[in-house]
Amino acid sequence: MSDLTIIDVTEDSIDEYPPACFLNPKNEGYQIKRAWLQARFSEGLKIKLLYLETEKKPIGFIEYVPSEYAWRAVDAAGYLFIHCIWVLPNKYKEHGYGSLLVQECIKEAAKADKYGVAVVTSEGPFMAGKALFLKNGFESVARAKPFDLMVKILKEGPQPQFRDWEQQLSNYKGLHVIYANQCPWVARSINDLTEIAAKNGLELQVTELKNPHDAQNAPSVYAVFNLVYNGKLIVDHYISNTRFQNIIKKRATIMF
Repeated sequence: MSDLTIIDVTEDSIDEYPPACFLNPKNEGYQIKRAWLQARFSEGLKIKLLYLETEKKPIGFIEYVPSEYAWRAVDAAGYLFIHCIWVLPNKYKEHGYGSLLVQECIKEAAKADKYGVAVVTSEGPFMAGKALFLKNGFESVARAKPFDLMVKILKEGPQPQFRDWEQQLSNYKGLHVIYANQCPWVARSINDLTEIAAKNGLELQVTELKNPHDAQNAPSVYAVFNLVYNGKLIVDHYISNTRFQNIIKKRATIMF
């Protein structure tokens, strides 16, 4: 893999090496994510980009952070926690590039004398699945369908666990979106969702999770996007405007 280069993205180099998922730098979602990162780098957040010699854009990405600062509803003190990982386009999948990025995180956890590395995986298409992590020695230690909390153990320590996110749902009466700017795709859609709700005669209450403590006490495992109606979790991940409109239409008789 001599034609590969791994770049550590820092506060000083992010404009030179912007992750592809950050959209066009002129897009509002990019700018919101970039602002979110300004506070996260000081908490130990790391971004690594994987470049192939023949490609101008990165083909791989991993974002991780000390678990005390994780933006998921987990308790995993003493671990590193992977927020996101991807390899694109699809022609570069199944070549070991994802494992290469996971191993970068594992090596850093070992160097920092962490208990290990934790990650939340999903059966859905919007997050990494279990297979990549099973290949790299992770095991599932907790499950809240469709999510698995997976851990690569490096030394004996407390076992990571999900927080009681279901208990948080009772705090939300009416129609709510609870979100975080950890994902630029979520950030760019919030205004659209509010407008769509208003056009359908609904008041959408929007709550931004502004720090890791808020995110760890979110009303879903993923934390970054939650659509809740009267204490029930309707959607637990980013959705398109069309999907949101369809949900409103389907539930209109219940909501009015």
